[in-house]
Amino acid sequence: MRPVAALLAPATRGLVYPSRLTRTSAEGTNLHLAVDGVDLRGWVVNPGHRRALVYFGGNGEAVGNLRADLGRRFPDHTGYLLAYRGYGASGGRPTERSIVGDALALLDHVAARHPGEPVDVIGRSLGSGVAIQTAVRRRVERLVLVTPFDSLVAVAEDLFPRLPMRWLLQDRYDSAAVAADLQARVLVLRAGRDELVRPDRTTSLLAALPGRPQVVEFPAADHANLVEDPAYWRSIADFLAR
Repeated sequence: MRPVAALLAPATRGLVYPSRLTRTSAEGTNLHLAVDGVDLRGWVVNPGHRRALVYFGGNGEAVGNLRADLGRRFPDHTGYLLAYRGYGASGGRPTERSIVGDALALLDHVAARHPGEPVDVIGRSLGSGVAIQTAVRRRVERLVLVTPFDSLVAVAEDLFPRLPMRWLLQDRYDSAAVAADLQARVLVLRAGRDELVRPDRTTSLLAALPGRPQVVEFPAADHANLVEDPAYWRSIADFLAR
């Protein structure tokens, strides 16, 4: 099984990180971090506010497209959008280890610019795995998880039940394994017709989360069109305003 997995692993990596579709020029970016010699680029929205909001996007998401939404819907926050390695105008190659390391560096960067102030985090889909891994290691006030999962391996096994995904996937994003260490207040947004992150994956994560996280259900929404529901941004804004 291992030799077969070695042959198929590059194909699965392309499915996990379809970064080519998000590539863009560094022109127009106004956020630059250098982590381990790799230049990472992104955007700061609404600079100068006391509170900070960090957004971690999905695996195929061009986070620069969120600038207008973050600016308009969270006018009391300074927003931070950093493209993962290999995404947008960021250099490097995406892996779980590097992406989580970069996310921690971003949280440190943000905390230094908002000393003593709360930092809120939104993580969507793959970004929920990034957000949880950072929130258990850094101080996060409020954590929003959009279509989150218990582990990436479990998601892949749902999608490809005949393939040995435990052997094929090098990156695990095992959110359930660390969820008990979360201290942030948590909001979970779940799509009832999600065929990518099946509802059972979110249910499994909810069972691992401490306390009583707030859950907003979107029974008619799927993984992609969840954001089109008028209640999507409103639910997040209400949660972050408390």
